[in-house]
Amino acid sequence: MLRSGAAPHARTGSPSSVSILKVARIGHPVVRASARDLASDELHSPEIQRLIDDMKETMDEYEGVGLAAPQVHRSLRLAVIEVQASDERTEQAVPFTVLANPVLTRLGTEILTGWEGCLSIPDLRGLVPRSARVRLEALDREGRPYTVEAEGFFARVIQHECDHLDGRVYLDRMEDMRSLSFFKEFRTYAAPDPDEA
Repeated sequence: MLRSGAAPHARTGSPSSVSILKVARIGHPVVRASARDLASDELHSPEIQRLIDDMKETMDEYEGVGLAAPQVHRSLRLAVIEVQASDERTEQAVPFTVLANPVLTRLGTEILTGWEGCLSIPDLRGLVPRSARVRLEALDREGRPYTVEAEGFFARVIQHECDHLDGRVYLDRMEDMRSLSFFKEFRTYAAPDPDEA
């Protein structure tokens, strides 16, 4: 999901610093493949710990609120989420959260429809129905299991990122493709608030 239409800027750093990763766009096979679980020892490896840091850096660079490993060409059941308190789509901030091997359970039958965008589908927005409440069971970056119940925008972000791990994108969830809009047109004609997307 994107927060704004701003283009990312290039950063440079030493080889030991975190990196901004190349984002896989729709059409690349990794975006449509089901990702594999991470083994416990793999999660603790320096390679995966570095990947987590790089994913956070990439998400921040593109002003996203979530990023899944398949979006950066790694077919692993791994995602990161962070929502700033200043984000007008949410009522409260979500601290940086790692989702390793997540299991998602939808709670109740209420469905909310909201606008979504995606780093793998640049410059487009669409109306997507999602469960209003979900339960997430996952491992954190240290491999500790945790459970969280989420609603509203946080629940939407969790579902969006978990879809990526199953080879799905928000276009697959849209009930009416007529809402699909380029970002400029979305901001001009559809967004209820200029800072909504």
